[in-house]
Amino acid sequence: VQLQASGGGLVQAGGSLRLSCAAPGLTLSNYGMGWFRQAPGKERDFVAGIGRSGVSTYYADSVQGRFTISRDNAKSTVTLQMNSLKPEDTAVYFCARDGRTWNGKIRTTPYEYRYWGQGTLVTVSS
Repeated sequence: VQLQASGGGLVQAGGSLRLSCAAPGLTLSNYGMGWFRQAPGKERDFVAGIGRSGVSTYYADSVQGRFTISRDNAKSTVTLQMNSLKPEDTAVYFCARDGRTWNGKIRTTPYEYRYWGQGTLVTVSS
């Protein structure tokens, strides 16, 4: 079982991209979801997370105010809208499902997530 991330590409600084994460055959509605990113030679970092119903969200300081995470449980999809992109946003972006059912807390470390997508590359040129 794997999540499927899409929507990456090449964009100029200041532009926007919309990443999508689909989970065919995987239940998402009872779990928090997260987006992470990994730049070459760096660790995988938390970007944004969303609670079971979509009401609770949390963002890394570096993307707060520019990125928006949302979800559609009926379609088992999670979206990351990225605006005002910067060259430092360049990375492979991964979506992931929490390893435990929702308990009110958005988790921010990779090891707390169990299912992962294959990643989608976002390149922001200056």
